[in-house]
Amino acid sequence: MTDFVAIDVETANSFMGSICQIGAVRFAGGVEVEAASWLINPDDYFDEINVGIHGITQACVSGSPKFAELHSVLCMMLTGSLVVSHTHFDRTSIGQACAANGLDGVGCQWLDTAKIARRAWPGADGGYGLSALARRFGIEFRHHDAVEDARACGLILLRAIADSGLTLPEWTDRVKRPINPSSVNFRRTGDGDGPLLGEMVVFTGALNMPRRIAADRAHELGAAVEPAVTKHTTILVVGDQDLSRLAGHEMSSKHRKALSLIRKGQPIRIVAERDFMAFSED
Repeated sequence: MTDFVAIDVETANSFMGSICQIGAVRFAGGVEVEAASWLINPDDYFDEINVGIHGITQACVSGSPKFAELHSVLCMMLTGSLVVSHTHFDRTSIGQACAANGLDGVGCQWLDTAKIARRAWPGADGGYGLSALARRFGIEFRHHDAVEDARACGLILLRAIADSGLTLPEWTDRVKRPINPSSVNFRRTGDGDGPLLGEMVVFTGALNMPRRIAADRAHELGAAVEPAVTKHTTILVVGDQDLSRLAGHEMSSKHRKALSLIRKGQPIRIVAERDFMAFSED
């Protein structure tokens, strides 16, 4: 499912906790369903550099709530959600504001769309800033207005999902890995005399063990390991978390390709991670 909340903040000065505006846009099934924007009195000074960027002054926030007064509203909207922001700035700002006010942090999962962009469109001309990406994809917005920035962030995420073919759960895993996965070698040759000799193994989904260790394990059992599903693949190992979370409704691109090849007669076995770990050299 493509359900998430995109968020953006503006600050009064160089202290990241001096939030003077928050914008949040909720997407459900890839469609915007709710948007909210709050001006906040940071109880702090306004630096002319920051004002020059977003145009918010002390006068603009006169009579607006302070962050502590808005905290419960923010938690109601974000707690338990996947929250996306463009770069770490917004996540850090909210964390700093919570700490400065002696408040608990927001209980949500964060996803950085700048990291996604660098992986979805490597070598992109113009860079990976929010405005550069918006220009590239024809997204019209008023930069440095928090709710407009949040909406653009969400639309960029949806574009990355569409262009890459990766699902939202797959992207939460993909950003934890290098920009260029081929720079990390998970390939292994098939040799030895293990029970999987002659098999070609591919891993997909969020594994409970690092991919390197999984690849080493397959090699110890005699199998070859490749990063992608091909006509030579004989075993696809799927992370247990993916099998339980997706329940067959959303599959990785590797999983979908394996099923397509199976329908065409290729003998691929789809194996859960726990079952793969049960394979023995005996």
